[in-house]
Amino acid sequence: MNLPTSQTFSLEAEMSVIGSILYQPEIIDEVVPRLEERDFYNSVHRHIWSGILKLYRKNKPIDLITITEQLNQLGVLEDVGGVSYLSQLAGPIPSTANTGYYCDLVKSKALRRRGIEVGEKIRHLSEQKDFEDDDTFLNEIETEAAKIRPKVSGNIKHIKESRYDYLEYLLERDNFIFTGFKGFDKWLGGLGRGWLCILAARPSVGKTAKALQMALGIAGQDVGNVLFFSQEMNRNQLFNRMIASMTGISANRIRRKELEIEEYGKVEETFKSLENLPLFIEDASNISINHVRSTARQIRRKHGELAAIIVDYLTIMNIPHLPGQTRSQAVGEVTRTAKKIAMELNVPFIMLAQLSRDGAGTEPKLEHLRDSGEIEQDADIVEFLWHDPNDTHPSGKVIQSFIAKGRDVGINKFRYLFKGWIQKFEELDEERR
Repeated sequence: MNLPTSQTFSLEAEMSVIGSILYQPEIIDEVVPRLEERDFYNSVHRHIWSGILKLYRKNKPIDLITITEQLNQLGVLEDVGGVSYLSQLAGPIPSTANTGYYCDLVKSKALRRRGIEVGEKIRHLSEQKDFEDDDTFLNEIETEAAKIRPKVSGNIKHIKESRYDYLEYLLERDNFIFTGFKGFDKWLGGLGRGWLCILAARPSVGKTAKALQMALGIAGQDVGNVLFFSQEMNRNQLFNRMIASMTGISANRIRRKELEIEEYGKVEETFKSLENLPLFIEDASNISINHVRSTARQIRRKHGELAAIIVDYLTIMNIPHLPGQTRSQAVGEVTRTAKKIAMELNVPFIMLAQLSRDGAGTEPKLEHLRDSGEIEQDADIVEFLWHDPNDTHPSGKVIQSFIAKGRDVGINKFRYLFKGWIQKFEELDEERR
């Protein structure tokens, strides 16, 4: 359905903006950050604005003479009505005091037009084009919808204009997310919203168990909803692990359903406590990063703010390859998108990853990340879990945690006791190291 003409453009507002600049060129610095060439509906006004921008970017004076010459060089002077129309635009401007209002009006009308245009493109995509899968289709729709937004922000400020905001920021309580691992949280202050965190380990070291424990720790703080995407285990397998870590009942006995009556009652009561947590679990293999984004948006829209997104794990996701693109580059596209999702939804995004088997039994390095080419560039935190066979404990397996990258926080090391039979990590003091 087409909107009425009055809602899609205003020739008077467009004329007033251009006329104000021709009448008082000094206001150009206030207008340029607010408008794009595509914001002008009238093709004549688009040509004139394009000429004004070319002069502005060359730092040349803007007046009736210079813009006439510029449009003549571009070969569009006659198309815009010549000098007579330019003079007409500059003539009836009594004041430039309302130029900001006219800019906003031109921008608002342009957004409505682009909404209609994008709606038509989406309809065409829905009816005509074939897609590899539904996620690709949804991603293309989201890409089209994003084109409605303005490309200019005009957010630059002199430092003295930011003093009050900065001092207010220092007085605000930080909105960091605690993981439930006290030593890590005390050192880091919690995970930052907008962060991408990589938790990597070789197989059978316990990265899924630690991620689940973090999910429970975060969900128990009442700071938002936690989303856990599992690609290797179904919900019941994850529940087995969570229940085991919370009750102390062997995960293997829960899996084999060898429970005494009292233990079954304990499991039921523990699951009731889980029901009170804002924790959402999806168990689906081969998910795409676009599916993660659309699901996270839906949960936020229906249930409110998010506290964490956790994906287990990166390299078994559905990762499309563009022609000529290496595997490392394709994985890098996924982590860059994950970082964008973290920023967009204001949430820590925790992504599990595999380590190569090179140097097993030794402290990992960033280059040991599988398909690592670009992963660490996007991450705010990279944590490696690994087992040092020389570090033992009578009560279980000792797992080393090495924070190999910490943007703004540095690196650190922690030790955990991993009780594999109940899939639970316990913190050890660091004196031994």
